[in-house]
Amino acid sequence: MTSNDLVVVLPGITGSTLGVRGADGSPASANLIWAPSAGAVWKMFTGGDSVLKHALPAGIGDDHPGDGVEAVALMPDVHVIPGIWTPIRGYDVLVDALEKLGYRRDDGAQPATLIPFAYDWRLSNRYNGQRLGTVVEPALERLRARGGEWADAKVVFVCHSMGGLVARWYIEKCGGAEVTRKLVTLGTPWRGATDALEQLVNGVKKGIGPLSVDLTQFARSMPSLHQLLPEYACIGGAGGADGWAKTTEVQVPNVDTAMLADAMAFHTDLQAAEAARPGSRDTTHLVLGVRQPTQTTVTFQDGRAVTSQTFGADDDYGDGTVTLTGAVGLGESLDTNLAVRVPEQHTNLQCNPFVLDQVQEILTAKPVRRRDLATTSVRAVVPDLVTEGHQLRVAFDLEADDPDAGSPDQPVVVTVSSETGTVLATMEKTTRDGHGSVRFADLPPGTHTVTIAGSGPVSTVRPVTSTTLVWPTDT
Repeated sequence: MTSNDLVVVLPGITGSTLGVRGADGSPASANLIWAPSAGAVWKMFTGGDSVLKHALPAGIGDDHPGDGVEAVALMPDVHVIPGIWTPIRGYDVLVDALEKLGYRRDDGAQPATLIPFAYDWRLSNRYNGQRLGTVVEPALERLRARGGEWADAKVVFVCHSMGGLVARWYIEKCGGAEVTRKLVTLGTPWRGATDALEQLVNGVKKGIGPLSVDLTQFARSMPSLHQLLPEYACIGGAGGADGWAKTTEVQVPNVDTAMLADAMAFHTDLQAAEAARPGSRDTTHLVLGVRQPTQTTVTFQDGRAVTSQTFGADDDYGDGTVTLTGAVGLGESLDTNLAVRVPEQHTNLQCNPFVLDQVQEILTAKPVRRRDLATTSVRAVVPDLVTEGHQLRVAFDLEADDPDAGSPDQPVVVTVSSETGTVLATMEKTTRDGHGSVRFADLPPGTHTVTIAGSGPVSTVRPVTSTTLVWPTDT
């Protein structure tokens, strides 16, 4: 059951494989520097060519550095550069779901109705937004040339995380509005994310077992990471209006002033263009992850950023990476009716069954059978990374939808699975006053999926999925 449109899937930061054209003329796909197999991500730091050796030159702006790096494909499995962004499950589940609906990639025989758009996520979102048009518009012309039901085809963008910023730039600033029917964003930081501010200010240094890995130069070279900086006032103790200031209203330590100002201009230019075009609001669908502990505000102390999960006494939560304030765009308030809210973490929004149902309904404009949502939500805290031999602690809180129901106490099952889906460990815990935690010891190295769910078929707990990387000590 498809619409007669061209569906384009955009991943988030780190969500495309990258390669380098070989000196012998070999394609980038034959010389991958950021590849699937993120379960063995430590190999990237211990030898061979890797994306971390391709930091961008100062002053790159919205250009390509001409270093031969090219985007190849969407990441199919879990991928993470520790400390730079949240570990993200791959995009195979989303793409497979669209193919089951009848959308198809270019097979040489018929024009594509589905394009997974890979991009070099190191670069400016302006650059990638411009490049998006060079891929989408010729493909749309071929599809329309079939005539009949395809003659009036347009583009539907389905974007996870930073991919939504790329699509928005193309739509609003590169003429894409004329050919766009819908924009669906899954956990996109429309107004930025506090995590990016913390990373850029404090640097990204990982002491892992015998290794000491400093990713700061690579992180600070990326225009894209700067364009994930929060546009909203989130800096406390700076004397701003209502006690909060924006990044351009204070001195931000350790962050390039020109890159910071340019990142703020990126957001304000987009917002102005969207405000001037009513169609922006009419065609946009926001899918948000909610109810997860999320870093929201910062204060600067001795040249470092110290994060908090609240605005004063208010806790807006979010998806664990993008706070609710950062996820709501188009000048809307946090209770906007444009948003579908799903209790889920950023890492798993594009794989969540309820989200996939929403995407199907948005695409087809026909009702589908939705999965029943239970009545108890989970807030989960799962570390991105632990060292082999150390315990993995998973903490969680249960929250009933009915505020009069009090804190629910019921069994919760926490499961740790490998990249291949093999269950490595499972533990059941009955919460007390809605709170609980479990610890797992002796987990093998690798990138593992952590699922917190109810116990038994009649449980009212909505499952939440996160990802953690167990780093080996013998690298």
